[in-house]
Amino acid sequence: MTNRLADQTSPYLLQHAENPVNWFPWEDEALQKSKLENKPIFLSIGYSACHWCHVMEHESFENQTIADQLNENFISIKVDREERPDLDQIYMNAVQMLTGRGGWPMSVFLTPDLKPFYGGTYWPPTASRGMPGFDQVLNAVLDAWNNRPNEAIKQSEMLTERMQQIGQSSASDSFDSKLVQDQAYQALHQAFDYENGGFGRAPKFPHTMDLHFLLNRIGQAESDRSLEMVTRNLDKMAAGGIYDHLVGGFARYSVDERWLVPHFEKMLYDNGLLTGAYLSGYQATKNPNYLTVALETCDYQLKYMTDEAGGFHSTEDADSEGVEGKFYVWTMEEIKSILGEERGQLFCDCYDVSPQGNFEGNNILNLPKSLSGIAEEKPIDETTLIQQLSDAKLKLLAVRDQRIRPGKDDKILVSWNALMIDSMARAASISQEPKYLTAAVNAANFIFEKMTREDGRLLHTYRHGTAKLDAYLDDYTYLADCCVTLYESTFDEIWIDRAVDLIETVKTHFHDEAKGGFFYTADDQQQLIARNKDFYDNSVPSGNAMAATVLQRLGKLLGRQDYLDLADTTVKAAASVLQNQPTASGQMLVALQMLSQPFREVVVIADPADEETQEFLKQLHQYYMPNTVVACRAAGASENQSSHLDPIFAGKQAIDGQLTVYVCENFACHEPVSGAAFLERLQQ
Repeated sequence: MTNRLADQTSPYLLQHAENPVNWFPWEDEALQKSKLENKPIFLSIGYSACHWCHVMEHESFENQTIADQLNENFISIKVDREERPDLDQIYMNAVQMLTGRGGWPMSVFLTPDLKPFYGGTYWPPTASRGMPGFDQVLNAVLDAWNNRPNEAIKQSEMLTERMQQIGQSSASDSFDSKLVQDQAYQALHQAFDYENGGFGRAPKFPHTMDLHFLLNRIGQAESDRSLEMVTRNLDKMAAGGIYDHLVGGFARYSVDERWLVPHFEKMLYDNGLLTGAYLSGYQATKNPNYLTVALETCDYQLKYMTDEAGGFHSTEDADSEGVEGKFYVWTMEEIKSILGEERGQLFCDCYDVSPQGNFEGNNILNLPKSLSGIAEEKPIDETTLIQQLSDAKLKLLAVRDQRIRPGKDDKILVSWNALMIDSMARAASISQEPKYLTAAVNAANFIFEKMTREDGRLLHTYRHGTAKLDAYLDDYTYLADCCVTLYESTFDEIWIDRAVDLIETVKTHFHDEAKGGFFYTADDQQQLIARNKDFYDNSVPSGNAMAATVLQRLGKLLGRQDYLDLADTTVKAAASVLQNQPTASGQMLVALQMLSQPFREVVVIADPADEETQEFLKQLHQYYMPNTVVACRAAGASENQSSHLDPIFAGKQAIDGQLTVYVCENFACHEPVSGAAFLERLQQ
């Protein structure tokens, strides 16, 4: 027996297709049924890699008694938060107002008008651990709906009014940009764990956007510890159990302060963002380990998480065989049986493997000491040690790959793909490894070919041949931003044309003409009880912050003052967020830095296909150059080129037929120089 979810494409919804609960997807049939029968809606929102979502399904949604209660008295709707982030955003605000906290599974009770009146997250099936049972919650909600409906409706009206005010940030023309940035730095400095890396205490999440903000501050003040925060954070995450030492890639977060014990799920967006952070860290410090971590993470994505059609899959679960982390952990006995006694002991000494284990009797691989330090202790040549460990990891990986893998959510989301495309393209430019650029281009082309409507508008999600759901603000802005990066990696000007098309759609359908900034949903998408603007970063950058970022990159490349003005008004629309909670808006701080700090346009006049040009560009990409855009075109080339880029190349010629670099900054251009002279300047 299956319910209506059997016809869906989302792996999360399909996981619930055989529940005895009469689930509906979010669709008109369910919404109309609630109105016709005057039954409240039970809205359950989660995602496929969510551990507690699986627990609640097994405990409650597979429970016939609870299913009967839901089926008789409620209209039950199941939503994949990754497919419908608009619904997740709205109703998560309601849960946080009601309970003071949020999380998944999210459980919300709505009136037939879709207004929330009660909610929470996980409830056990019966009362335990100080929590009410889901059976009790259902009885209490039903009693309120049947016997005190006016109270429920009044509560829903009050919540809805407050929800509609969320995200309507107050714009300001007068906020002090430097003060806001300094306050953000001080807040990050105070929250930073200088021993273990990371911000705050357990659980610890990567703060990728904050790391980019700190990288952009390096060298601005003698007392500024931005570089120390960045390097300590990158070092500790790469050494911890949150990083997969056998194959690359990061888990979602660490449950402890030392980054040892991860919540083992791997999310595409984390790995896209963290790859970018390690690439920037490498450019800024030349620490080769950062580049290794970035490329290993790309390799993990290519080997395990790339669709045959070209896009990138969304997540790998934390659980396998019903046990969290089982796929990833080891015993000392297992390792020695695979590697032999001597090599096995060496590996165990390096990777914190002991007979008693460091996680529930098993071992999570991590590096509590540097390999150089271990080489001195043994003693052993460091190069030899690294080679022996590499060989050992290959053997262990071959064995691990024979285990039952965690479940995978293989849907393809535009926004998350764009984050990985951006990092893959940058990885290719820095490493000069063409497979990463091929993967980035293939994934981007897949989106434009398979995830667009006939009128060119984007669709948000794709799985097994079906693309659906109109795209959201972050889909458009992330994709536009990665198109600019693809241009700077290939100098194929089709990517600029695509970026402009995306931004023009954003201007037309998402922009708030009255108050500035951009709505999360388009003006022609399904109208819900609230239409908000996101200025806060969550696990990913806010759509408004990415809009402000890409508008500046495009504005500088194309000479579009209207784009630069729109970026400025978007940052100003986030003024109250930046002033009151700057550490909750790291990407908007980066956009603010772009507005307030010098911004360079580097124009290279040379054929991008020439060997000399490619060698120059290879060296150029080794440098960390924030607030910089790069354009390259052969002298005199115009045929089959993007007219959008004509202004930046206008009047610029190759001197004596040689590769020539023009640098413009703060509305003034310097004398053209040779490629060698420009690279010498960067080294100073």
